Amino acid sequence: MTDQGFPVDEIDTSKPHPARMYDYFLGGWDNYEVDREAAQRVLDVAPDVVLGARANRAFLSRAVRHLVEGGIRQIIDIGTGIPTSPNTHEVAHSVSPDVRIAYIDNDPIVATHAGARLIGTGNTGFFLGDMRDPRTILEHPTISELIDFDEPVALLLVSVLHFVTDAEDPAGMLGTLREALPAGSYLVLSHATADFHTDVAPEVMEVYKKATASLTARSHADVLAFFDGYDLIEPGLVQVPLWHPEGPELKAAELRKIGVYGGIGRKR
Repeated sequence: MTDQGFPVDEIDTSKPHPARMYDYFLGGWDNYEVDREAAQRVLDVAPDVVLGARANRAFLSRAVRHLVEGGIRQIIDIGTGIPTSPNTHEVAHSVSPDVRIAYIDNDPIVATHAGARLIGTGNTGFFLGDMRDPRTILEHPTISELIDFDEPVALLLVSVLHFVTDAEDPAGMLGTLREALPAGSYLVLSHATADFHTDVAPEVMEVYKKATASLTARSHADVLAFFDGYDLIEPGLVQVPLWHPEGPELKAAELRKIGVYGGIGRKR
């Protein structure tokens, strides 16, 4: 299933796009010169961003695996980003091939890769949509085909909510999405923070002001508030390497380089 519905010439290459910049941070090639230039300006002042991007991607994999091993069989992944293996469906299907995944992103370049890299297997779908209008996501026919709202759903908002400004009412968007989910569903959320990089955060956010979406880095307390209506599962909202960690334990100096919080909440 695919619902791309756009001409290729609608891809905007005049401004950097956060998803394509993120792809660059991860070492990908699905980006344009304008994205690479902006991403490099970020790295010039905040090289730790690469470590945060990788740690965030690893958190996504651990979170999906944890939920699917716990019985979740349907996932809504909003803000999918440029496909980077392992993608959500690859992690989920390695545990259980019957998991259904609906991917949503607002960048047409993601759609150009969706057929080959996101929906080349069963039980997956992709469509263009924007979390700022959650009703259009919930009412989209691809959601109806893949997601049964009478059963628990995992909602993924991984490194995407920091591209919603306070004026755009992120809490209201989350409330609309939460109301659609049955009890026992899960919210997987990660979010950029300046709590560990207060010295360079203003320069980083200045770069994103010239992108298609600005960056709003939020404090631990601010991110925690997004879990309203959910009970956080252990270990709560933490820096992403600390969420069910695998591999060697990071030293304090290494951990301070990771400016991303992550957690999973279960809807009451």
